[in-house]
Amino acid sequence: MSSTETELSELQPARPAQNQFALLKQRRFAPFFWTQFLGAGNDNIFKFAFTVLATYSAAAWGGMDPTIAGPLIGGLFITPFVLFSATAGQLADKYEKSFLTRIVKNLEIAFMLVIAAGFIWQIVSLLFVGVFLMGCHSTLFGPVKFAYLPQHLSDAELTGGNGLVEMGTFTAILLGTMLGGALVAMPSIGPTYVAVVSLVIAVIGRVVAGFIPNSPAPQPDLKVNWNPVTETWTNLNIAHKNRVVFHSLIGNSWLWFFGSIFLTSFTGFSKEVLGGNEQVVTLLLALFSIGIGLGCVLCEKMSGHKVEVGLVPFGAIGMTLFAVDLYFASRGLKPGATLIGASDFLKSWPHWRVAADLFLLAMFAGFFSVPLYALMQARSDKNYRARIIAANNILNALFMVVASIMAAALLKAGLTLPQLYLVVGIMNAAVALYIFLLIPEFLMRFLIWMLIHTFYRVDKKGLENIPDEGACLLVCNHVSFVDALVVGGCISRPVRFVMDHRIYKVPVLNFVFRTAGTVPIASAKEDPVMLEQAYDRIDEYLKAGEVVCIFPEGRITDNGELYPFKKGVLRIIERTAVPVIPMALRGLWGSFFSRWGGVAMRYPRGVFSDISLVIDKAWHPQSVTPEALQMKVADLRGDWK
Repeated sequence: MSSTETELSELQPARPAQNQFALLKQRRFAPFFWTQFLGAGNDNIFKFAFTVLATYSAAAWGGMDPTIAGPLIGGLFITPFVLFSATAGQLADKYEKSFLTRIVKNLEIAFMLVIAAGFIWQIVSLLFVGVFLMGCHSTLFGPVKFAYLPQHLSDAELTGGNGLVEMGTFTAILLGTMLGGALVAMPSIGPTYVAVVSLVIAVIGRVVAGFIPNSPAPQPDLKVNWNPVTETWTNLNIAHKNRVVFHSLIGNSWLWFFGSIFLTSFTGFSKEVLGGNEQVVTLLLALFSIGIGLGCVLCEKMSGHKVEVGLVPFGAIGMTLFAVDLYFASRGLKPGATLIGASDFLKSWPHWRVAADLFLLAMFAGFFSVPLYALMQARSDKNYRARIIAANNILNALFMVVASIMAAALLKAGLTLPQLYLVVGIMNAAVALYIFLLIPEFLMRFLIWMLIHTFYRVDKKGLENIPDEGACLLVCNHVSFVDALVVGGCISRPVRFVMDHRIYKVPVLNFVFRTAGTVPIASAKEDPVMLEQAYDRIDEYLKAGEVVCIFPEGRITDNGELYPFKKGVLRIIERTAVPVIPMALRGLWGSFFSRWGGVAMRYPRGVFSDISLVIDKAWHPQSVTPEALQMKVADLRGDWK
């Protein structure tokens, strides 16, 4: 192991935090969290204040069409992501990240001085320059931010850490929006207050950044390519080498396309459709921000402390459902002659439906977003991680630019904002389906996640006995048709199951098993060719360092008791000697998918049933015998069948 790899490994905690909020008390996470929180908040104090001025005081602040002010400012802000993300990714891989963060925060102070001059002296051109400069600030910090997390968090903490960062970001958007709106609403002196507060927050952010711990550069000898075009192409090619990571980038970029349509149109939607003033804009943004923040935080609980891509289809379904309903909820609304405030807005029941749609749409977007970020970080090569994040930022920016252009074009063509939301909701369903067909793992994990959260409540014991990396052989009792799904849903690493070919062919489940790389097997008497092929494939998996699970009984129990373990496990470890880990499923006997009574899927027990997975410590392969394994699995299971 190189010295750099040693330094990186030492950053990982010996014992991961059991609660994601505990990270906020630890130096490896807290200063970084508050630095990005303050930066995101400051962006939105400025952007929202400028957007409000350009929308509600257009004559004095730019003279543009109020319905396109938000999309135009949003498009200008993300343009630097297209131009400079490739360079930012290289810098984040080449230089130590706490140093880079301090440089970025120094630039924020300088940029805020330019913006302050624009607000105080009402120089609109300076404010547009300021939008672009703050876009540059965010472009430089993006790869640093998301490449920092995998260096300081374990894989078990990535979902929770990303959830906190995303929750913090959208909370900062909410608070920044509210503060920017409140400050700019002050007669005559509002813009000056925005300038002063933004500058103060930039300085505080720089102070907090000084406490971020050292984060060694993975490639300090990297030669920076300053040509953004060629380097952007290189970064996209690097990301494309890992199919799952690349399509996660596409999915994440689509989310930003989807979200930017709503975030940049709230001022126009509030004024032109709902007849609301600045208070209503702030209320809608608050609902959206709280919703996505709640979704991000809930991902940790719903994922079972692992990177759970099964939440991505769940999020996509909710995003489409509530975007389409937002159209139906708002299409019949007619704004009054005068703009109403938040209190009057909430007196109307149809407005409550609009509010609920926005909140739930955002919450499901959180379920969609966090697993994709965690997946990118977990499966990216650490030497290229920042550049892959940069590739993600480039795609995000391109998608948001296209979103701004599309929104402006459709609105100019005569679509109303509710109709635009309907179009985007339908597009979301089509794009999500396309991504899930390209990467069946998302749908497969979704089916597993739905199973273990609909039919069962699973108590997991001994998960720490599964190694974070390296090959091992799991041995488990066989109680039902969904044993593999339950085990796979509990263990964070991909598990390659070996199962009877008849179970492998069960409709619907076959899609899950095939996508998960399951190995169908038959007895030598039934199909000797399939048997040999199965052992060869198991050997390939183990030599590649993967986790393999077998059910050595060779059949699903029809009486609740363990059948004798066969000798296949010995043949496996004779070919490739790996640790063997005994496990036991408890509580599945008598459930809907078991053979209680002789035939499966007859008895209704199983919905919300309590079951358990108990995992023993690894055994050395030389100490393994089928009889000893059977005794241990029986002991782990106990009397709870």
